[in-house]
Amino acid sequence: MPDDLLIARNPDPDSALPFLVRIPLGPNGIVVKAKQTWPREKKIYCHRAEEWPAEPEIVERLPVRACVRRGPAIDLVLNRARENRSQFVIANARGREMIFWQSPRTNKQARPAVRIPTARAHGQILDIVIDTAEKYPYTFSTQQTSTSRQRLPAGDYAVRFGDEVVAAVERKTLEDLAASLLSGKLTYALAELTALPRAAVVVEDRYSRLFKLEHAPGARVAEALAEAQARFPAVPIVFCETRPLAQEWTYRWLGACLSELTAAKDRSDIELSFAVAGPITPAPLPSPPEFDPRLVRAWAAENGLVVSGRGKVPNAVAKAYLSRDSANPA
Repeated sequence: MPDDLLIARNPDPDSALPFLVRIPLGPNGIVVKAKQTWPREKKIYCHRAEEWPAEPEIVERLPVRACVRRGPAIDLVLNRARENRSQFVIANARGREMIFWQSPRTNKQARPAVRIPTARAHGQILDIVIDTAEKYPYTFSTQQTSTSRQRLPAGDYAVRFGDEVVAAVERKTLEDLAASLLSGKLTYALAELTALPRAAVVVEDRYSRLFKLEHAPGARVAEALAEAQARFPAVPIVFCETRPLAQEWTYRWLGACLSELTAAKDRSDIELSFAVAGPITPAPLPSPPEFDPRLVRAWAAENGLVVSGRGKVPNAVAKAYLSRDSANPA
């Protein structure tokens, strides 16, 4: 059974991270320094701690239901009704390790050679909206488009019809895709994307490289990817080999979505431009053919068919009698 999650005050008065968090991972647990006691409003930056104090000043002791490491993330589930799920994500940036403690409420996606055509997407110059959280966004320098920045409800790149976001693309590096799949973060993103008329996820790599990741089991990543796509079939996940090709695909796909949705909007009231045809009076049903057993038996005798004088007329004889006019036209 997992131990409790322990949060104590950092005895180092000069540290900018005032708390120590003992995570019940492994036989002895691991210790990190943290800025806060729980990621409620934003993800918390953490750092490795040298040791757990001999006489810690415990601030909180939280019972843990599960604590599992999945690739670069440690998934933590507490035994309480609210604020019970969080994860510690271990990443590398500019050659040094970075640890973030985040929860579903504070999750935000990490933003980490062929000739590209220059033709317009569906004959139009797009205005692509880039999410303000995108740190290193696509420039679309080779595409005929203008860009603007604003906070998007979902995704990293979007187009609008009027004031409404109608299509969005979530960008992923392969490492980010693997981490978000194993940690469950991608589920939240896909759920948000399904609220839009059109949405997609673009991956800046090849699918085959899923099985060559250094810190994530390829089979589990592929399985999680298949489950996510089966659960959210309206949001395709597309692999585009390189970042430039992913940018090009994003540009073309957003252009196609805007063209299709604009045309659908323009034709939404087309039925009102036609003349009203009025209701249709149903045609009367044909009368069933006359069927008298005495006449059938007489006809059968005339045509050499053996029929009992009593009881039900055999179906074959009745069928032959009813079709006699078409078989012997006048």
